[in-house]
Amino acid sequence: QVQLAESGGGLVQAGGSLRLSCAASGRTFSNYAQGWFRQAPGKEREFIAGINWSGGRTLYADSVKGRFTISRVDAKNTVYLQMNSLKPEDTAVYYCAASSRVVRVVSGIKTDYDYWGQGTQVTVSS
Repeated sequence: QVQLAESGGGLVQAGGSLRLSCAASGRTFSNYAQGWFRQAPGKEREFIAGINWSGGRTLYADSVKGRFTISRVDAKNTVYLQMNSLKPEDTAVYYCAASSRVVRVVSGIKTDYDYWGQGTQVTVSS
């Protein structure tokens, strides 16, 4: 089992930045690929960024490419999502997730992820 806990959400003005953290506990963190998803009210949960087990591959949704950066520090069992140039449409609950099955590449498919955090709210005001 892996437990994930997000932090770093909050209220920010458009154009601002936030850094989300996802701390993992349980089994060996470095064996898992990690992803960030978000869910806005009335919408499906969507993939936004992921990183493979080694950190050598990343994948981003078109909506965040060039603005968001995912990274991992295995020594701290933590994955980060640096979010710059935030827009009101980035407002959502952000979830981190871990995959034990799809690890060498990055999957954008929710069902490829086995463990999920509780989410952290990000609100971007215009």
